[in-house]
Amino acid sequence: MTNIIMNGCNGRMGRMITDIANKDTDVQIVAGIDAYDKVANDYPVFTNIFDCNVDADVIIDFSTASAVDDLLKYAVEKKIPVVLCTTGLTSEQLDNVQKASEKVAILKSANMSLGINTLMKILKVATEVLANRGYDIEIVEKHHNQKLDAPSGTALALADCINQVLNNEYDYRSSRREKRPEKEIGISAVRGGTIVGEHEVIYAGIDEVIEIKHTAYSRAVFAKGAVDAAKYLASKETGMYNMADVLN
Repeated sequence: MTNIIMNGCNGRMGRMITDIANKDTDVQIVAGIDAYDKVANDYPVFTNIFDCNVDADVIIDFSTASAVDDLLKYAVEKKIPVVLCTTGLTSEQLDNVQKASEKVAILKSANMSLGINTLMKILKVATEVLANRGYDIEIVEKHHNQKLDAPSGTALALADCINQVLNNEYDYRSSRREKRPEKEIGISAVRGGTIVGEHEVIYAGIDEVIEIKHTAYSRAVFAKGAVDAAKYLASKETGMYNMADVLN
């Protein structure tokens, strides 16, 4: 049995992970952390993470970027691995995540779904074939109107995946008014309605366009991935991991 602390337990993803964990006999949420504690939960909820005195094997984090600093301090202090799902972190916070991974295991992924992580493998193959043959590469991502960061962490992760194949020679464009350079990956962000998540990678060549697209119709795909990641990470002591490690 994997015992989980859910950071951000009363948010949309936190509640969905709680529902999935309740149906999984291999995991149990033993405590939650959330600034809002007016939701009825089957486990104790703490508004301050440092007040949490419940033993656990792993923390799943779906909170906000502003809460990640305290999360890392707590995880290092308690020696509890972290599945870090919050996006929109600053460069300083990302550095702190790396430093914390030297003392406790951290799995960081911009997107927890099986589909997106499989898409990344497909993009590596497509990029190897198409990029050096003059195809322009563009990414269009769409999310609901409550999402704070743009471009999404997933869109940036897709761009990084593509750029690794290109030896990191390409720049990213999210807002600039000039003729498109040859070595560039354009990233466009759409925010509206209740769109859960849609990512499309476009390879535009002469007289030919190839589009590779992933659409999430429910947040459940991210919640299931987070629970699987928690099971995987619970036995780890230190180091940085991602969803590719879980899939492999």
